[in-house]
Amino acid sequence: MKTVFKQIANGKAIALDIIPHLAFDTFAQEVIAIVKQGGKVVHYFAYADDGKVKLMAVLRTDALLLAAGCDAPETYPAFSAQCEPFHLFEREMAEQFGIRPEGHPWLKMVRYHANSRGLSDVFGNDYSQDIPGNYDYYAVEGPEIHEVAVGPVHAGVIEPGHFRFNCIGERVLHLEIQLGYQHRGVEDLMCNADFKRLPVITEGIAGDTAIGNSLCMAQAFEGLADIRPDAGAGIIRTIALELERIANHLGDLGALSGDVAFLPAANYFGRMRGDFLNMSLLLCGNRFGKGLVRPGGVCFPMTDDDRKNLTERIKELKPQVEHVIDLLFSTLSVLSRFENCGTVSRINSEKLGLVGPAARACGISYDARRSFPTEHYRLLDIAENVELTGDVYARAKMRAHEVLQAISIIESLLKDPVQTECVVSGSFNPAPSSFVVTINEAWRGELSHCVLTDAAGKILRYKIKDPSFHNWNGLAMALRDTGISDFPLNNKSFNLSYCGFDL
Repeated sequence: MKTVFKQIANGKAIALDIIPHLAFDTFAQEVIAIVKQGGKVVHYFAYADDGKVKLMAVLRTDALLLAAGCDAPETYPAFSAQCEPFHLFEREMAEQFGIRPEGHPWLKMVRYHANSRGLSDVFGNDYSQDIPGNYDYYAVEGPEIHEVAVGPVHAGVIEPGHFRFNCIGERVLHLEIQLGYQHRGVEDLMCNADFKRLPVITEGIAGDTAIGNSLCMAQAFEGLADIRPDAGAGIIRTIALELERIANHLGDLGALSGDVAFLPAANYFGRMRGDFLNMSLLLCGNRFGKGLVRPGGVCFPMTDDDRKNLTERIKELKPQVEHVIDLLFSTLSVLSRFENCGTVSRINSEKLGLVGPAARACGISYDARRSFPTEHYRLLDIAENVELTGDVYARAKMRAHEVLQAISIIESLLKDPVQTECVVSGSFNPAPSSFVVTINEAWRGELSHCVLTDAAGKILRYKIKDPSFHNWNGLAMALRDTGISDFPLNNKSFNLSYCGFDL
């Protein structure tokens, strides 16, 4: 693919002035051309630098990362009108910096906060001073149409989110998902916090993805400070990320089992999720892996006793996991609920830019562990796993595939002793006027952090992209022409992050 965009490497910092700074028209033409030729949007965001607002795009092909920037115009013809994957990125920039994408198909708020330039009229009203949800929701008209509003407060210990269904009878015609109720300003915190606080903030971006986020952050600062962790740290990080994947996927399979009233599997999966969380506890003293990954390596070693203990636990659990997975997918009453429920076609998955198991359930094989490997993944052969039907069954089956794959990966890494020099929290000196992007395959899919530094080496912009940023619209698409009573089942089959989106 011939382009003026700069090819970059995952986790490797480069000087900002090496990244092409294009005229806006050239930038727009190149961005749209790359995506229309099959490229995907990793990041597209605005940032303030030297009194100007600038744009930065990071795109990917199957094996290449590409970056370029430009000065931001006040208004411009919306990329989303031609390429759907830009849809949410443009809404975010409009909210954060007041840059209006003219002709955007659905310009509305993302997180409800005053934008960085003090502008309040991007959406036609001053919503920055209002509570979330005070705007005209999309409505379907007709004598038999009715609306069902769910949330933002839910009957469970979960974060807030509003779901508004337009229905005819029990059939959902349209679902609008509104988030942003707990916007915490994480990206601004990352720019202004003391370096020692950054890992703690990062681990709280989304508690169920503490390893994924801390890994992205650590790799970013290792790139900016030109630090290379030892091989043992890479092995421990890889094991930790796979344990996070297993625990969350097992939890989701248990939740799906519960939603179709198949209680034996629900109970077994719930118990085994706890078993794998306890393996993370063994690694670092925290069931969610907090405190393990830091820039420069890991804070805890893996002793031979640890390795033996983990090996024995996995040896005991693996046949149990296999048995319950077989039980779930051989039960006809389960299959009758999973199959042909909440289908997302491959073409719609491509247009929405879905990632992770949700995309692989639609036949899209992309996995960052293969395309942009970090840590010990560079030395592993990560097999392709895809399903083709794009329904609840496919999304559940993908989780089962990935659990068994992750167990095999961990088994292979526990065969030999692991030596590492543990690190302690300290200060690093990031390179000035530099840029780095890190990508990892977290359990929900492609997770990416992007960091820009100023001339003094301070953080100029910290951009976080959770996989849920891509995938929430996939859930809305899955509900079209589906019975409203199947919403909980579809919701669990995606299991997206509120806080990873709200930031």
